Amino acid sequence: MAAPQVILGLVNGAFYALLSLGLAIIFGMLNVINFAHGAQFMMGAFVAWMLLAWAGIPYWGALILAPLLVGAFGVLIERTMIARLYKLDHLYGLLLTFGLALIIEGIFRNGFGSSGLPYAPPAAFNALNIDIPIMFLPGYRVWVVIASVLVCLATWLVIEKTKIGAYLRAATERPELVQAFGVNVPRMMTLTYGAGVALAAFAGVLAAPIYSVNPAMGANFIITVFAVVVIGGMGSIMGSVVTGFGLGLIEGLARVFYPEASATVVFVIMAIVLLTRPAGLFGRG
Repeated sequence: MAAPQVILGLVNGAFYALLSLGLAIIFGMLNVINFAHGAQFMMGAFVAWMLLAWAGIPYWGALILAPLLVGAFGVLIERTMIARLYKLDHLYGLLLTFGLALIIEGIFRNGFGSSGLPYAPPAAFNALNIDIPIMFLPGYRVWVVIASVLVCLATWLVIEKTKIGAYLRAATERPELVQAFGVNVPRMMTLTYGAGVALAAFAGVLAAPIYSVNPAMGANFIITVFAVVVIGGMGSIMGSVVTGFGLGLIEGLARVFYPEASATVVFVIMAIVLLTRPAGLFGRG
């Protein structure tokens, strides 16, 4: 039946949307290609696991604390390393964040091993279970899709419809003008990077009960997520969200009708988009 695979694709699309949204914010506002995004996603899952195993803090507390803690780590990284690269070529930021990703993954691999750690979702989500003749859908996966949509919508509203978002967008093009209005642009850029990292960590907490918490979980997502960002348009908030969910559904349908192509369909679409619209579906030239 196609329905279970479509639902699975929608769940994957929820993670694609959240992760690509964080990437789009960081690139669109800071002009930095954050290759450490997958490692920061993994950190969110591990922090949730550590909060439960070491401090007894359950899922709902981790959903708030883990993004804040990993986001604070992102602020530290931005202040000490990334802020020094803003005036340099994109390649330097890519190389730095790629190295950071390898270091972070290596630290967690040495500390926790390569095998996955279990993280059970709260039993309360059983009330959301959908059990119909054609499929059984666990309630937690329903929650993942709902939470992803709400967070993506809230982020878009903040960036596109508020004064803070207007300052952010203006600071990417005319930072000296925004500075003249009394806005601390370096601090704004630091907080923007921290917010993008926090979105990755939030996705990591959502992913912890579905995928085993392991050091490679970010690496399994990040290449596809970069493809999503390129297809949607580098720096496009709406493009990242719409493309993330859309490609998740396409990937799910490919598993039903042509399983051999399910692993490559996203990259085929990326190649077609780059040939016909290099700026992406929602990007500006």
